[in-house]
Amino acid sequence: MWVGAAFLSALLLGLYDVAKKRSLAGNAVVPVLLLNTLFSSLLLLPYILDAHLDLGLFGAKFLQEDYGYDNGLREHLLVALKASITLSSWLCGYYAIKHLPLTIVGPVNATRPVVVLLGAILLFGEQLNLWQWGGVLVTIVSLYLLSRAGRKESIDFRRNRYVWALFAAMLLGAVSGLYDKFLVSQCDIGPIFVQSWFGIYQFAMMLVILTVIWLPRRKAEPFSWRWTIPLISLFVTVADFCYYHALDADGSMIAVVSMIRRSSVIVTFLAGALFFGERNLRAKAIDLVLILFGMVLLAVGSL
Repeated sequence: MWVGAAFLSALLLGLYDVAKKRSLAGNAVVPVLLLNTLFSSLLLLPYILDAHLDLGLFGAKFLQEDYGYDNGLREHLLVALKASITLSSWLCGYYAIKHLPLTIVGPVNATRPVVVLLGAILLFGEQLNLWQWGGVLVTIVSLYLLSRAGRKESIDFRRNRYVWALFAAMLLGAVSGLYDKFLVSQCDIGPIFVQSWFGIYQFAMMLVILTVIWLPRRKAEPFSWRWTIPLISLFVTVADFCYYHALDADGSMIAVVSMIRRSSVIVTFLAGALFFGERNLRAKAIDLVLILFGMVLLAVGSL
């Protein structure tokens, strides 16, 4: 069951990237991200209302174990920090996916487990084995080859600011993943509490960003409504729910779940080829296979 949940999460993550690409084409980034945080918050608002108003929607036992009635100011501040990290990653990622091909964005995002592993070494004292080091080295080589493929489309990995934004999004996303581990394992905060409240805090932060950054220059970067915008929130919310469900299942292995989740890059790659007319697919496909092979090595080494 948990393997099926992980694959469903991967599919939805791929569709999430496709919906972002379509929503951001010729569109303002900040309002799209604001609406994403709004819709995501509304999707999870019933958990908050049920926990505090005792509406009986999900059951007291479920909320007590996965949400927690005793979370106070400390827990909310920790989740607010999580929201700021994730929102920073999303801002960078939204600008990157607007201006870069999906066939480059997807493979770079797929390297996130490498950064998570390296972070685990530094923060949690974990040690890499030969399988994992092999996965790291293969991933580094694949990124170098991907940069060469990008140059054929006049995308210089060293000088393109959106490539730097993409890598910043990937790094911040990895930090967010490590912080999730800290919240759930070290702070004993339920994943439903984290998922529901960090959306609320993100929306509040985006209101400030919208007011300060976008509104004064909205004529230079106009916003237009797309029906794919609410799909962004739907796909990422359900994908995260499936992810947490997979991790919570008996016998589940986080290395396998993480590897399966990264297979979402296949969906984005196919969408870039079929729906967005992207080029240099053969070279990028080789790089994609290398990256997925590196992820397999990481998963095998983590079992």
